[in-house]
Amino acid sequence: MTSRVSILITGASGGIGRAAAIECANRGAAVGVHYHHNRDRAEATLAALAGDGHRLYQCDIVNPEAVAQMIDQADQEFDGLDVLVNNAGISQRHQFEDIDYATWQETWQRIVDTNLTGPSNLCFCAAKKMIARDGGKIVNVSSRGAFRGEPLMPWYGASKAGLNAMGQSLAQALGPKGVFVYTVAPGFVETEMAAATLASPEGDNIRNQSSIGRVAQPEEIASTIGFLAFEAPEFMTGCIIDVNGASYLRS
Repeated sequence: MTSRVSILITGASGGIGRAAAIECANRGAAVGVHYHHNRDRAEATLAALAGDGHRLYQCDIVNPEAVAQMIDQADQEFDGLDVLVNNAGISQRHQFEDIDYATWQETWQRIVDTNLTGPSNLCFCAAKKMIARDGGKIVNVSSRGAFRGEPLMPWYGASKAGLNAMGQSLAQALGPKGVFVYTVAPGFVETEMAAATLASPEGDNIRNQSSIGRVAQPEEIASTIGFLAFEAPEFMTGCIIDVNGASYLRS
């Protein structure tokens, strides 16, 4: 890596992504703040970052050409991209009995395109750049739902399980090239995406799933991302780190 680490974080306009951008900037990185729709919120993230040299990137990660263009741009502007954080993702809840076949298909397509296919293209394009330089790191943000199941959003659980498998496969493929791949798997986090669910009658049950009696704060996931981006040894490549307050334990 270069003397100053450069990090591109997808979905950095709020939630875990914003917290990760702040964490990485506080550690001295030059941060690329990616967003899709909400430029105002992305600019607010940018303004919150310590130091200078940070940049803003707009991209629909479902669009393969736009992904390649963004990675090219970030690699050039940072004089090499050291770390990619695949954080951007979406979810939607449906009771199985309440939806029709068309909604089932549309939801699967949209969630998998955003949560798995988009990150796979980002990994490919970023890894090619990293291999051409001095190597690098990829940090994927997954979910405990990849392991415990998501009855109200099976598409989300499946997309995150796919992200886990992809990360481990790439860790094997890219390790010899000096690119190391790590995954963090949070439980529920106090973000905008989870706000409605946590405010519903289900909220107390979700909080009580953890032995700590609450859900995670974005900064707790961000500190784990920061560790993986800056401190994790190469030999941790392929790991999946659970950050779920003991709400789901796997053997």
